[in-house]
This record gives sequence, C-alpha cells and structure tokens, in this order.
Amino acid sequence: MTQRKSESTKAESVPASRTLNLRQLADHLRLSQTTVSLVLNNSPAGRSIPQRTRDRVLEAARRFHYRPNYFARSLRNSRSMSVGVIVPDLSDGYFPVVMSAIEQRLLKAHYFYVTASHYRRPELVEEYSRRLMERAVDGLLLLDTPAQIHVSAPTVAVSSHNPAPGVTNVVLDHDEAARLALSHLRDLGHTKIAFMRGARGITDAKYRWKSIVSVARQMGIPVTAELSMQLHESRQSPESGYHVMRDLLARTRDFTAVFCFNDISAIGAIRALCDAGLRVPEDISVIGFDDIITAAYGKPSLTTVKQPLQEMGAAAAQALLDRIAEPSKEWPGEIVMEPRLIVRESTGPAPRSAQNGHA
Repeated sequence: MTQRKSESTKAESVPASRTLNLRQLADHLRLSQTTVSLVLNNSPAGRSIPQRTRDRVLEAARRFHYRPNYFARSLRNSRSMSVGVIVPDLSDGYFPVVMSAIEQRLLKAHYFYVTASHYRRPELVEEYSRRLMERAVDGLLLLDTPAQIHVSAPTVAVSSHNPAPGVTNVVLDHDEAARLALSHLRDLGHTKIAFMRGARGITDAKYRWKSIVSVARQMGIPVTAELSMQLHESRQSPESGYHVMRDLLARTRDFTAVFCFNDISAIGAIRALCDAGLRVPEDISVIGFDDIITAAYGKPSLTTVKQPLQEMGAAAAQALLDRIAEPSKEWPGEIVMEPRLIVRESTGPAPRSAQNGHA
C-alpha cells in the first residue's frame, strides 16, 4: 500500500508534458530498464512479467509520450526495424485486405514498412527490391510478385509462387478451392459451366486454372474452349469481367453457371448477364473468388470461394518477423492456407430445362 502511494506521488511530480527516455521512464516506475524495454517491445521474453506491471509501463509510456530510439536499437541489434513490401498495386479488393493484416502485425512488432507498387513491370520489381535493400530493410514481403529476385534478406511471398531459394511462400490450396466451387455447382444441377481465366500477368491465375481443369476432369465436368473466357487486364476491375461475359453471350448462351476468376470480375459478369436480359441466379448462376468486402452487399449478393486474406497477410508478416529473428533457422518453403465456400444469392438450382438436357 505504501509503495503504491509513493509511486503515485512520484508520478504526479513529473509533468505529463515532459518526454522521458527509457532510463528516465524506468527510474520513474522504479523498474529496471530491461523490464520496461521488454514490455514496450512486446517481447516474448516479457510474457512472464505480471499484467499489472505491464499495464503500469504502458500507461506511463502514454502519459509521458515515450518514443523508443529506433536508431539506437538498430545499432544494437544490427537491424533497421523496417521491411519492404512490394505489390502490383493497391487498387482492387484483394490487396488492401491482405495489406491491412500485414500492417497490423508489423505495427504490433514496432516495425516500420515501405510499400512499393510495380504495376506488373518486371524491371520495377528488380529496381524496387534493390532500392529497398540499399535502405537496409530487414526483410521483404512480396504480394503477387513472381519475379525471381535474389536478395540476402529474409523474404516471404503471398500468392507469388516464387521459386527463388530461401523464399517462404504463403499460398492457397487451389485444388480444394476448385473442388468447393465445382461441387457446389454440380450439386445444384449445373453441368454446362462457363469458366473465366485470370489475366496472364497475375501469378495465381496459372495455378488456379490448372487446379480447375484438373478437378473438373476428376468430377466429369467438361472445360471447353467455347465456354472459356480469358481476362486481359492485369489491373482488375468489374469492366474486365463485363466485357468478356458480353463477348461470350454473343457467341453462345448454352450454359447455366459461370465460375469467375475473382469477385471483381464476377460483379462485372453479373451486370453483363442482366443487361442481356438474363436473371441471376434463376437463369445463370455466378460464383466468384476471394470474398472481398463488397461481395456480400451486391444485388444479388455473391457466392464465392473465400481466400482467408486477413489470415494470409498475418501469416506472411509473422513468418517474415520469425525469419528476421532467427535467420539461421531452416524455414518451410510453403505455408498453405485453406479456402472456404461462402454461399449467397448468386447461385441457385440449374433451370429445369437444362437439368432435363434441353438447355
């Protein structure tokens, strides 16, 4: 009781507007600098520190506007406390969700990050990776960035399928994703399915298409050139899905369902179907991929294969932090994430005429 009173009196004697360094903050709290540092850095070694003590440290740090000296820490640890994040761009629904999870995990670890967009230009991937290394980042995160870069820093890639030695790849189980989508459509009576391939510049497109073709063959579902569409724009927009669906409808309407490359293109495809006088899902069912934030709010809401985007971003950031902390340890080449099927309004039973073989 007496000790708590003296601590309170001492806290009041220091103006709240004053900024303290680590030693002064520790003296004020009557704790060791090591204890205060472990709490402020959220270090695993500090997990044994009582929660009451941790709360005191954090409250005092806020009260006195404590800011760690990252330059001094980097000299001690031979680290810059920063990482580079290389992405194609941040314009569609996929990357912002992944980036949000990455940011939260890095900020929690007190890491600064620099983001560079290469717009799928290989020369920019090479240039940005070099520039980031020149700025002494501790590691690199690559999002849908397939170029084989050779750097000495720890590197983790998301949906990049990067074959470079020493890279940890966070990838989706595309076979399971295809199985979920096609089983759902087949169970609804759909046998004539149109397929939308991703643009060639998107790394995941090749792997997703390979899984779709393989799983469809196993399930006896035909994948034909006549009912296949190819997206051409690497920068995704509903417009790209609209155009390829409109072109398909000009050739044939002999299908009852569409499996789109992603949710963005599925939104455009639904608009093209509606403009052609077709109803979704009464005439044509549509399934997307990713489960972006807006997928649940369209009319109809979108059935989709959910990529665990938040989990993928968090896993990638944590894997990079782990590799930075223990660079000599052997790390796995792949971290495989599992998809889920989210059933909403855009899929329904195949029309009776199609089920009877008269589509």
